[in-house]
Amino acid sequence: MTFTRRCFFQAGAALAAATAAGVGRARAQGANTIRLGVLSDLSGVFRDIAGPGSVAATRQAVQDFGERGFRVEVLAADHQNKPDVASSIVRQWIDREGVDAIVDVPTSSVALAVAGVVREKNKVLLASTPGTAELTGGQCSPNTVHWTYDTWMLANSTGAAMVAAGGDTWFFITADYAFGHSMEAEATRFIQSAGGRVLGSVRFPFPGTTDFSAFLLRAQASRAKVIGVGAGGGDLINVTKQAAEFGLTRRGQRLAALVMFISEVHGLGLEAAQGLVLTETFYWDLNDRTRAFTARVKGNFGLEAPTMAQAGCYGAVLHYLKAVGDLGVAAAKASGSETVSRMKAMPCDDDAFGAGTIRPDGRKLHPAYLFEVKSPQESRGPWDYYRLLRTTPGEQAFRPMAEGGCALGRA
Repeated sequence: MTFTRRCFFQAGAALAAATAAGVGRARAQGANTIRLGVLSDLSGVFRDIAGPGSVAATRQAVQDFGERGFRVEVLAADHQNKPDVASSIVRQWIDREGVDAIVDVPTSSVALAVAGVVREKNKVLLASTPGTAELTGGQCSPNTVHWTYDTWMLANSTGAAMVAAGGDTWFFITADYAFGHSMEAEATRFIQSAGGRVLGSVRFPFPGTTDFSAFLLRAQASRAKVIGVGAGGGDLINVTKQAAEFGLTRRGQRLAALVMFISEVHGLGLEAAQGLVLTETFYWDLNDRTRAFTARVKGNFGLEAPTMAQAGCYGAVLHYLKAVGDLGVAAAKASGSETVSRMKAMPCDDDAFGAGTIRPDGRKLHPAYLFEVKSPQESRGPWDYYRLLRTTPGEQAFRPMAEGGCALGRA
């Protein structure tokens, strides 16, 4: 098996890349070493929203945590958006290389598969980029923390807001995998509860679709006021660009990105993206703390403007390391579920997300922000893309635990 990228750290400084001999060294040093495996999309459609930036954000968390009596090493691999590839990597990491926590894991189907392996092995999953709310719902696990966002939160904010603004008929273009299905289902529920109607939907193969013309023609024929795009990464950018070529917005239809990241706004450019309304839980220019975090990760690792997914890797890893320090390395390595329990018991606070908590179902709570993309004339400089419209407190932003179907924490 070939790993695309591997980075090792000791007290925030890079170590040499491991070879097969690293297995023996791991056994010798493992008693006082925590190993983090950043499992991400390093080469596909989610590379810009996660990928190398997630590795950089994890490295920044290790650096900010500092020297507290134990070593931290960081590995990284490309899961290619394939559950079987991801599961194989995780098993090798845990069984042969002593990895204690898996970080990031974009693509919901991949994350659900990895969560199962992590629970079986009693390690920790720090999920940042996957969107499916099932991670804290029917498929919740005592070994998983879902940090950054989920489909319920996005649908709650974006879907209901569009209906309130007059977009009361919808047609969905959805990626045919777990995240897309969940996003469409959640948005439909909020649209209907707000008085709107869904006129139809179409699902496109993922990954690998580049021509969205047939799907856009069906959406155009529906005459829905809003075309909801249940996809992310390069797929979202391609749909938006091709929709502009078809002139859908000139005919009165509007695109709604059910999930969108600042890297995608950057890829589209403000001329094309201006006026889009979207929800995120992190924005680099939100306050002094977010700006300070961004300055550090940019200066140290060249990450210009972290996405919320990359920031989620930072926040989750930093809190995990604090829990390890509080619990003790030996106990943390012995039981991932006990480590997650300690994470839930400790209040969260970091420069990317501020203060927050982790519920018994593993859901990290922090505010959600509704943003509007600025016009080119309004932007003051590079990456100045968002205007804040509304802030929803964490307790209101995410699905109530009682509605998720998770058995954890029940009396």
